[in-house]
Amino acid sequence: MTEGVSLKLDLGRYGVWLGTRSITPQLAKQIESLGYGAAWIGASPDAGLEWVEPALAETSSLQLATGIVNIWASPAAEVAASYHRIEDAYPGRFLLGIGVGHPEHTDVYQKPYDALVEYLDELDGASVPTSRRVLAALGPKVLALSAERSAGAHPYLTTPAHTAHARELIGNTVFLAPEHKVVLTTDANQARDTGRGAIDFYLGLSNYVNNWRRLGFTDTDVRKPGSDRLVDALVAYGTPNAIATRLNDHLEAGADHVAIQVLGAESEDKLVAALSELAGPLGLASRS
Repeated sequence: MTEGVSLKLDLGRYGVWLGTRSITPQLAKQIESLGYGAAWIGASPDAGLEWVEPALAETSSLQLATGIVNIWASPAAEVAASYHRIEDAYPGRFLLGIGVGHPEHTDVYQKPYDALVEYLDELDGASVPTSRRVLAALGPKVLALSAERSAGAHPYLTTPAHTAHARELIGNTVFLAPEHKVVLTTDANQARDTGRGAIDFYLGLSNYVNNWRRLGFTDTDVRKPGSDRLVDALVAYGTPNAIATRLNDHLEAGADHVAIQVLGAESEDKLVAALSELAGPLGLASRS
């Protein structure tokens, strides 16, 4: 762990992952009121991060995190300036998640690992503390880098088995916050259809496919449209209690925090309703 990073991040046991590039203040307030500790904003938020302060202004303890800022699309200098702007206004409530995104979709020719190291060097030069940043990490090399150059790792589209392996690799002092998808239905066919729609894109990306192979999935499992076995491992479904049990498996495997992505909630109202159903089984305390 990098010198100066002494305390593990505390975002509560559960947070919410949104593929929306931003979050409205009202949604942030509702997520906080249900007892979730953090909102992770995915889909490569832009470097300006202008949505962060309005959401923090409407909440008192919710942490906002990027899951993740894409290093190919968001220059480090701009991201660092945004981080300091937010930190000055709301100390300790913003976590910068960064990652290489999907190298297949960039025209920049550079090894992703080397590019990530250079990006971290730039953040260091701009005084963005290691204690307030995490890395998107799947494979052993970037997981190790997350322990060396950040507060921890934010793996995406993984399983509790991956969480256990990641914990063993990075040690107990490093923050680990996997994302996991859920569908609130007891209809397995419906859940798998929804889940396949969500993971289809990733079945064409080598870093995800290779990670699933490392976890023991076969070529047949990871070939489009993805086997039932793969979908069931990546997408939790069933009753709220059953889903809570599946999500808790990550905590039992060594995660500090689980970022929950609800699939099939097309509006903020439906999302909040789903999160409300899960809050009780997850043991969250409502703040309303």
